[in-house]
Amino acid sequence: MTSMHRREFIRQAGLSAAVLPFIVGLPSLALAAPARPRQRLIVIFSPNGTIPPAFWPDEVGRDFALKPILTPLASFKDRLLLLQGVSNKVRGDGDGHMRGMSCLLTGIELLPGNIQGGGKSIPAGWASGISIDQEIKNFFQRSETTRTRFGSLEFGVGVQDRADPWTRMSYAGSGQPVAPISDPYQMHEKIYGQMKDRESLRSVLDPLKAELARVRQMISAEDRRVLEEHEVLVRQLEREIADHASQTLREGPPVIERGVADQNDNVPRLSRMQIDLLVNSFVNDMARVATLQYTKSVGGARMNWLDITDGHHGLSHEPDTDLVAQAKLIKINTWFAGEVRYLADKLAATPEPGGDGSMLDHTLIVWTNELGKGNTHTLDNLPFLLLGGGFGFAMGRALKFEKIPHNRLHLALAHAVGHRLTTFGKAELCSGGPLALS
Repeated sequence: MTSMHRREFIRQAGLSAAVLPFIVGLPSLALAAPARPRQRLIVIFSPNGTIPPAFWPDEVGRDFALKPILTPLASFKDRLLLLQGVSNKVRGDGDGHMRGMSCLLTGIELLPGNIQGGGKSIPAGWASGISIDQEIKNFFQRSETTRTRFGSLEFGVGVQDRADPWTRMSYAGSGQPVAPISDPYQMHEKIYGQMKDRESLRSVLDPLKAELARVRQMISAEDRRVLEEHEVLVRQLEREIADHASQTLREGPPVIERGVADQNDNVPRLSRMQIDLLVNSFVNDMARVATLQYTKSVGGARMNWLDITDGHHGLSHEPDTDLVAQAKLIKINTWFAGEVRYLADKLAATPEPGGDGSMLDHTLIVWTNELGKGNTHTLDNLPFLLLGGGFGFAMGRALKFEKIPHNRLHLALAHAVGHRLTTFGKAELCSGGPLALS
């Protein structure tokens, strides 16, 4: 039989689209389009800027030394990509924190609104466009080979219940903020809760018996073997779902303790719970995009577990000459780097389904911040650190740019997953195209 695309095969055979999942991958027919490499994106946010001398390497290229804040990531040095000089060039209404947070992933102005920022800033509203995490999620969800149950999951750690431009970085579209879920038990219920629609347990095979019988008559012996294996697998999954009334998981969900609230002193426990849930959701292919947001812009957490009783935001406003405050801020940001390492360690220790390396090999972590430096509120030189693989970037490098708009980084992320956008966010800030990182 002549090779053809699977949809053309279905059309010519007079079959329904319902048989499509059963014939994807039949070898001799070459029905399936080439499988896309599995790719995942995680964006991690921590607030209030960094301490540049303790974050950015002095060297450029591959031969660079990690500064104090990044020492927890030493074991991943060859998998890091540090992007100094990437800047948020979006201007308009709102103060630096508001635009820093809500324009961080959207790259476009805030809408007019009545939320007053600090100083003499003009009141503003939500961001006026989609964020890059949601853009990539939508792109993945359009393809049957990359579609997942949730598409994306938004995790929070210590994010307050209030909703305003200081607390939201993900946007489904203009004026459509996506709230992170900060309670691990609530996230646990969302991901692994009991299936509400019991009708979904009805066999998907029974209505297709006649069509699948026709398919068997049209394909080779090798294809029939693959098809039968697929049917056996589906029957097995149906039995498991019927028995447990929950999604069949490659790994069981982590045990999450009830009643752990978003209290300040619980942040370390909440962080590890959320990271465990995030990795487990990826293992079970519930989503391929996730965000992990620590507190919020102007986040005032008191890191008592670090023996720091000052509020984080207040400390970030202290001058550079206050060496005590600087040391505390370095300690806080080093703790955040340690949480990034915990996530990277878990991904690196988890085999990729199918045996192709580890999950970290196919996952890109982007750790960033709404400000380049807390006491100046600058939106230049935002701390963008990339870690992992799967996007084709040349890792193990420290790069330095001259105030490149961060829109170009977002374009590079989109292009790396095959989404060939010409602009993202504010079009004028995309001149030069995607940032060259490969």
